[in-house]
Amino acid sequence: MSLSNKLTRFYLNLQPPKLPKGFDLLFPQQHIEVQKITKLFFKKFYADNQPRRMILGINPGRLGAGITGINFTAPKQLKENCGIDHPFKTSSELSAEFIYEVIDEYGGAEIFYKDWFIGAVSPLGFVKDGKNINYYDDAKLMKAVTPFIVSSILQQLSFGFKTDYCICIGEDKNYKFLSQLNDQYQWFDEIVTVSHPRFVMQYKRKNKATYIDKFMLALNK
Repeated sequence: MSLSNKLTRFYLNLQPPKLPKGFDLLFPQQHIEVQKITKLFFKKFYADNQPRRMILGINPGRLGAGITGINFTAPKQLKENCGIDHPFKTSSELSAEFIYEVIDEYGGAEIFYKDWFIGAVSPLGFVKDGKNINYYDDAKLMKAVTPFIVSSILQQLSFGFKTDYCICIGEDKNYKFLSQLNDQYQWFDEIVTVSHPRFVMQYKRKNKATYIDKFMLALNK
């Protein structure tokens, strides 16, 4: 079975965790149009069994993967960078813009995705009071979703990803949480961190080229 089929099966058969009161799931794969895009994306870029390394973000947000189902890929990047037509409004998102500048620097989507898979520590996102919330922003939420996170990472690693190192997007809480799990489960020999694209685009845009260079160093480690 190709990596494309494994990833498609994984994302289209996610079993959401039970969340504490007041939290809602961001679960785009429930929608037929997202299921179609998921299949197209994975078939285009992962229809082989070449081993790749993982990049792990935090969890999907409403304006990127929350729409398309593809991590760090908003509708604009899905069409313009990945060449995949879709029914979504052509919106963009800051993190996606940064990531695809990195991908372009690497050589473009087809070359990049031959070497890398961008996932997330939690493959599903979360919403509270109509706004994104990260899995680590609330102690009850983090406790509730940790078994789901562990199970999801184990499933994905069974697909044959390289484990000499992975890249963690987010140098603070996401890295700390993933490192604690990695100490326990020994998934990766090393975890390399990079700054979160949203942080760069909101607060360090003048130095964006420096952060892209740092990301490239991690990719070419």
